[in-house]
Amino acid sequence: MAFWAFALGYVISSMIQVFVTQERMQKSMGKTGAKSVALGTFFGFISSSCSFAALSTTRALFVKGAGLIPSLAFLLASTNLVVELGIVIAIFLGWQFVVGEYVGGILLILIVWFLVKLTRKKKLEDQAREHAKSAEAGHSSSMSEKKSWKEKITSKDGWQQVANQYVMEWKMVWKDVTVGFTVAGIIATFVPTEFFQSLFVGAGQESTSFWQLLAQTLVGPIAAFFTFIGSMGNIPLAAVLFGQGVSFAGVMAFIFSDLVVFPVLRIQAQYYGWKMAFYIMLIFLCALISVSSLMHYGFDLLGLLPESSGSQSMSDREFFEIDYSLFLNIIFIGLSGFFIYWWYSQKTDSMSGNRSVGDWVLLVLSIISYIWLVIGVAVLPAL
Repeated sequence: MAFWAFALGYVISSMIQVFVTQERMQKSMGKTGAKSVALGTFFGFISSSCSFAALSTTRALFVKGAGLIPSLAFLLASTNLVVELGIVIAIFLGWQFVVGEYVGGILLILIVWFLVKLTRKKKLEDQAREHAKSAEAGHSSSMSEKKSWKEKITSKDGWQQVANQYVMEWKMVWKDVTVGFTVAGIIATFVPTEFFQSLFVGAGQESTSFWQLLAQTLVGPIAAFFTFIGSMGNIPLAAVLFGQGVSFAGVMAFIFSDLVVFPVLRIQAQYYGWKMAFYIMLIFLCALISVSSLMHYGFDLLGLLPESSGSQSMSDREFFEIDYSLFLNIIFIGLSGFFIYWWYSQKTDSMSGNRSVGDWVLLVLSIISYIWLVIGVAVLPAL
């Protein structure tokens, strides 16, 4: 159901990252103002949806002089306003959640802007920038490329870079996506409804009080923090939560929480120091809880609030059908195979290097997930 959506998004994202340089972006994001924040949001919209790629790009922009607020606007937009995420949300959750994702993503940026303006300390920002500069030492940057986008888009080398970037995108997210879908499948099948009703207070009830709704928006980020799953891997699990009666606000808070999970906090600390990392996480938490509640009551006021009782259980869905998804999957499997072959033939791998502990944990969990899949497909039906 989702492969073609991932592939389409990463093709678009790879083209933008190759043809639109970071140098061009950071020149437009130097000062904090409406124009810089709007441009940061736009550049994020056309950039990658992978949380870890977005973190790296945000650091590069911040180090080169982009303001803190435009940089955070870029980070939020690149993980919440991108095309592929909207497609996957539409497949698993419906159009209301797509609208919630995009409108809520813009509100997130505006509220973060307000909160940072209200609480930011210049000394902390300067220390974070210096820390980021030292953390970036030794890393190569694509900003030094001299070719214009017109030269790249009409050259073989330019499309070679697109293929390389496409493979890199998949190398960054395949473990998160694998674990995310596996966890969603296990929870949908084995975890009883009573668990969700006790974890998300008020889940499954016809009406939810303000305090129950607020509690669900608080539990959503906590659940995301401990599942470690990125923005794309979160969506099937979000569909499970909604199917179990978790409110629109609780599900949106869970989806918006991809930037407050532990691996992201750890990376932010490596880039900017622990003090700035916790500051950013607290700002994001306050913003996403506020936005999720606002979106819930706004949809309710307009009579657009989706009903979880009408949603189809993940385990009851028909996943393999001869429809447009099948043909799109065939097309993008072929394109992906070509890009992988092209990348491998050039033997370029910008992702080489030592894996962190988190990477090894995800790799082990991914292997276990595929073993689980093989058992489920090959063994259990025979029983």
